[in-house]
Amino acid sequence: MFLLVGVFTLVGYFLVFTWVENNRRKNGPWEITFTEVDNSPALLVNHPNLGLTNITIVFPGSTTTTNAHQTIRFNHGRVAPFDLPFGKCVFLDTLFLPGTVTMDAFGHLIQVMPRTMTIDRIEHAWSPGEKILLTNRPSATLSPN
Repeated sequence: MFLLVGVFTLVGYFLVFTWVENNRRKNGPWEITFTEVDNSPALLVNHPNLGLTNITIVFPGSTTTTNAHQTIRFNHGRVAPFDLPFGKCVFLDTLFLPGTVTMDAFGHLIQVMPRTMTIDRIEHAWSPGEKILLTNRPSATLSPN
């Protein structure tokens, strides 16, 4: 009798675990390419399963020490913050993909989530193929009079 209960428990655990893992990964990760557009650093955000493709965020007037064209797939959890080709990833939640990725790049906080994107804590609706220009923000200090 105890052996039968053990077998049913093991089979049930395996089935539930497989179902949860498939649901966690079924949508796939964010794919963010660090590149250049018109000699300015840029991010190319893609998530084909959600219909979000070729969303470009350009940082005109900014410079980077690396000119490597690199695509990062955010499919595994990792302790944040960590360095990116330019900027830092300050928050990463990949429990259920695509999850949430928050980056600090050239003084701008960019957060990508399935429902929306935020830029400097302001919601920005997803629009596939959109090109967003982010210039350097003015100083927060006031000039002396």
